[in-house]
Amino acid sequence: MKAGVKSQRGESERLFRDAQRYIAGGVNSPVRAFRAVGGTPLFIQRAQGSHLWDADGNEYIDYVASWGPLILGHAHPGIVKALQEAAEQGTSYGAPHAREIELAAIIVEAVPSVELVRLVNSGTEAVMSAIRLARGYTKRAKVVKFEGCYHGHADGLLVKAGSGATTFGQPDSLGVPDDYARNTLLAPFNNLEAVLALVKAYPQQIACIIVEPIAGNMGVIPPLAGFLEGLRKVCDREGICLIFDEVITGFRVGWSGAQGLYGVLPDLTCLGKIIGGGLPVGAFGGKREIMAELAPVGGVYQAGTLAGNPLAMTAGIETLKVLKEKGVYKRLEEKASYLCTEAEKIARLTRTPTFFVRVGSLFCTFFTPGPVIDYATAKQSDTEAFRRYFWSLLSEGIYIAPSQFEAGFLSLAHSDADIEKTLTALPAAFEAASSVTT
Repeated sequence: MKAGVKSQRGESERLFRDAQRYIAGGVNSPVRAFRAVGGTPLFIQRAQGSHLWDADGNEYIDYVASWGPLILGHAHPGIVKALQEAAEQGTSYGAPHAREIELAAIIVEAVPSVELVRLVNSGTEAVMSAIRLARGYTKRAKVVKFEGCYHGHADGLLVKAGSGATTFGQPDSLGVPDDYARNTLLAPFNNLEAVLALVKAYPQQIACIIVEPIAGNMGVIPPLAGFLEGLRKVCDREGICLIFDEVITGFRVGWSGAQGLYGVLPDLTCLGKIIGGGLPVGAFGGKREIMAELAPVGGVYQAGTLAGNPLAMTAGIETLKVLKEKGVYKRLEEKASYLCTEAEKIARLTRTPTFFVRVGSLFCTFFTPGPVIDYATAKQSDTEAFRRYFWSLLSEGIYIAPSQFEAGFLSLAHSDADIEKTLTALPAAFEAASSVTT
């Protein structure tokens, strides 16, 4: 069935019913459940390039890209071939091997702040380990994070804002004790004054400030001018570790990630997504003197049986080899710029209240006039308008993330025809959205 042909989704509905019998909530990650948009989630049968096919045979142009890592598209032939060859040599060793070194060397070469790296199995694990390392290095306990920035599901980071920037965080999930979250302090994203207030309120107590240099989990929100530079200055002055969570932005917005784009270097960097080429992987790295605190050399313990898995290393190496080729990021920039510029024109023509954000091949359409600079302004988005927009696009074979507060991802596999097909579907989608906002 060709993309854009409307059809029934009975098989996906049946599979979702079955899944709820055996899997908690019927999904293995909450956003997949489509709760933010209603209806039944797609169950995917296969994927190739920039397209997905669901269990009912419907074909979709995919702008989710497994939530970012598939920058080369699905089932890239070079990666598939390399994985087939690697699997024949064994799927897991639990011991050192050469491909770990090869991937680590590429990361150190590409990411300007990283002198040593430790490979792990997920972005959550990378962040959790980096924070433990920062605490061990500084001998301090408290962590500053920003409202709306997601850093995985480790207990101490699942907190929401209290009544003001200097209050302690309160758990944002059942099962997280108040005492555990109390060492997490919150500030609004892009608000340097709030950070300075926290530093003043808790002198010599803050181990690290962790931030997505480009927020990607409350929609896409870039840093305001001077924000990252200000964080770097306060960390230098106060002996605080600055951690960039580049799980989404690393190798996505450029070869050197957001830190290369903005010229601000953190003490520690967390990576994931693209460095596994679609397989489970994560990494954290930074200054040699800080990384030297990790066991087996130092006293900060971190371990993982599957860390450096040979299949994940292989997929990551093959992905990064392609991304290093001349002109790759220029092509991504051109594709994404054209798509988002034309989409913005269509939104204006349909008089749909929207605010568009794009950094490289990372983008988001907020259903609010904007501007969107932090979690509070992102939350002003009309989620009912987004719901109608989502289903209108899906009915035309365009698959975007089923939440207003997620990013969109363009890949090298998206063709001119894919983009034109998407633009053709947008007028009706914006009309559907604006019917509830005007």
